[in-house]
Amino acid sequence: MLHFFGNLKKVILRKKSNNLILRLIPIALLLFIALPPNASAHNYSASFTNIKFEKEQTEMTFTIDSISLIELIDGIDPNNNFKLEKSELKKEEHHLEEIVSEKLSLDKNNEEQTPTVEKMKKIKKEDVEYIEFTVLFPAFAPGDTISLNDGFYTGDSGTTNYVNLLTATYGSETSQAALQGTSRTWTILLTEAQQDQQSTDGQAQDTKQVTDSKSDEDTSSWLSFFKLGMLHILTGYDHLLFLFALLLSRQSLKQFIGTITAFTIAHSITLTLAVFGIVDLPSKFVESVIALSICYVAIENIFKEKINYRWAITFIFGLIHGMGFASILKEMELPKSNLAVALLNFNLGIEFIQLCIALLIVPILLKLQALTKYQKYVKIGSFFIFILGLIWLVQRLM
Repeated sequence: MLHFFGNLKKVILRKKSNNLILRLIPIALLLFIALPPNASAHNYSASFTNIKFEKEQTEMTFTIDSISLIELIDGIDPNNNFKLEKSELKKEEHHLEEIVSEKLSLDKNNEEQTPTVEKMKKIKKEDVEYIEFTVLFPAFAPGDTISLNDGFYTGDSGTTNYVNLLTATYGSETSQAALQGTSRTWTILLTEAQQDQQSTDGQAQDTKQVTDSKSDEDTSSWLSFFKLGMLHILTGYDHLLFLFALLLSRQSLKQFIGTITAFTIAHSITLTLAVFGIVDLPSKFVESVIALSICYVAIENIFKEKINYRWAITFIFGLIHGMGFASILKEMELPKSNLAVALLNFNLGIEFIQLCIALLIVPILLKLQALTKYQKYVKIGSFFIFILGLIWLVQRLM
């Protein structure tokens, strides 16, 4: 008899759960329709600048994704297909060249240099469409202090999350920086010994200080890539949603620590392997599996009240998320000699934000688990997480 009533209780609870899900389906459909077809999980604009200081001239290659230009210039995409066709580029060629010349300035000893836009072309990186500009400047000599100022999105840098990933080459020396937020100026002193110095505070430094202060350069580079890692995880809404879905189910503190540790180790492994070119999977596959991971964890939360080995599935999916983290550093094409330091600082930025989120959320979730209706709230939250993951999955597959 007790066995019968126990089974009956399970059936009633399952029926209530199914009825709750059925009531939520119309809301989910409205969300699916309301979200724009070009919704992106990585809500930031990225550009790439490569400067080569040569004896005859200085060549700067500036690359920016098409979507950013479409957002920046009204009417540049009249057919609203979120792509820049050859005819559209041809029509706006002069306008685009003017914008690049105005927004990017290269100064020599605080004097702005006259640029010449040599060519403009459309390219693809990791299945993303970019417009590449080749800009020529006069040659510079040892002793010159050169400053690059990036003025793109300066009016709304707090909401656009724009970042310019810069690589500069002078002789045998290479320097990198991530220009973002209010730090949009990069400075280098050209010397006979081909030793460079960069800063992102917009202030030129005297020759003796720059030559003798290599540690300042290291600090600036460390901080810029650390901040880039922070920005990447904060604007990687699919990664954040996956992490939240993992933590949402009822777990002990030990299980929380195991889940977070598994995710950290897994994505650190593949982030390193992908950036160094040891592992390379198509970005469409990686981004689609990331969306699928969100759906899977949400389904587990809905239909499983007790999940004992969440760390295992977290580790497996974490390997894929690491490849997603690697995309921006891969596109930057950093030289091998500088890659390890940039990668370490970038990953530290990711881990710092992830740790802060865990320290904020886990104590709250542990308190909420004492509620009798906690599992009901988990099911409702996971249902909406599943729908958002499904939307991203469909968009990325299509």
